[in-house]
Amino acid sequence: MVSTLHNWRKSSYSGGGNNCVEIATSPTHVAVRDSKAPARATLTFLRAAFTRFLTVMAGPEGNPPPP
Repeated sequence: MVSTLHNWRKSSYSGGGNNCVEIATSPTHVAVRDSKAPARATLTFLRAAFTRFLTVMAGPEGNPPPP
């Protein structure tokens, strides 16, 4: 599944550098990889699980929880 994804993109918050993660999406999955080593391991999540992860990380007010 991941090998067929061609729409890898970085966050606009990365500042154009190479120290961030990239994501690619399909109708059912979200894949994540390290922008410094794109040929290495890729983590793949069901879209619903990744959406839940982002919701939890954003916190109740849309802000990340404190460390």
